[in-house]
Amino acid sequence: MPGREPVTEVADGVYCVGVGRGVLASNVYLIRSGGSWALIDAAWPGRGQLIKAAAESVFGQGTRPASMLLTHIHPDHSGSARELARIWDLPVWVHAGEMPLAARTYRPEYGNPLDRWLVVPLMHALPRRRADAITSAASLAGVARPLDPVGPPPGLPDWRWVAAPGHTPGHVAFFRARDRVLIAGDAVLTVNLNSVRGLLRGRPGAWGPPRYTTWNWRLAKESVAALARLEPRVLAGGHGRPMTGAGTAACLHALAETSCGGTGAAGRGGQRQAARTADQGPHSARRD
Repeated sequence: MPGREPVTEVADGVYCVGVGRGVLASNVYLIRSGGSWALIDAAWPGRGQLIKAAAESVFGQGTRPASMLLTHIHPDHSGSARELARIWDLPVWVHAGEMPLAARTYRPEYGNPLDRWLVVPLMHALPRRRADAITSAASLAGVARPLDPVGPPPGLPDWRWVAAPGHTPGHVAFFRARDRVLIAGDAVLTVNLNSVRGLLRGRPGAWGPPRYTTWNWRLAKESVAALARLEPRVLAGGHGRPMTGAGTAACLHALAETSCGGTGAAGRGGQRQAARTADQGPHSARRD
């Protein structure tokens, strides 16, 4: 039997599954909607059974989601999507701008610094058969489907998807207006992945995406500002513990006013600004 990953209900019917530990940890979200539920993001490769077990701990044995959605196609968010698509016999929904990435074939116009500096040279150094096997295992070709450009996300009629490009070309966030819950993927994080000290200290706050895996930093900054205008009360990122409370939006606004880099809203100026602005400071949701 697979192990049990920590599950936290961070808002009404919104469950965060922390998959992995330390710097490699990423968040998967299980969203109840009416009599069904949907999955957002799929962690690293090989975590499908862990995610399935976490879903069954919330929704019952043998449960199956109404839909599977991805904020973006990076291996720490889409790695187990193909495995889960096979288990549940479902497609995987992504923004149309992510579809060129679905085959996991490197295209320079979509590359980020880590691709250029490390991933591509390593893949070129591997024997062709091994490189092809890695690409094939990660591919979502034939599984990925583009989101409706105007309709709600499949399986989540009470939510809407929000374009948040920059970290990847077709990155999206998901927003529920009735209680202002924002699932931000890597467009906004609640742990600072641009600073070793910030990562080790784990100070709560709002932070920009990791620069080394971000495709277009200018667009990433514009997306932070667009998400801040949603005034979220719950900020659930792809990494770090979700933040809740009236001060959450203030932290995100503070981040939008910076370069979205190593200082961010959890830094020296932004945290003070958030504390002055909010009735109740943001806090991290605790895992059970």
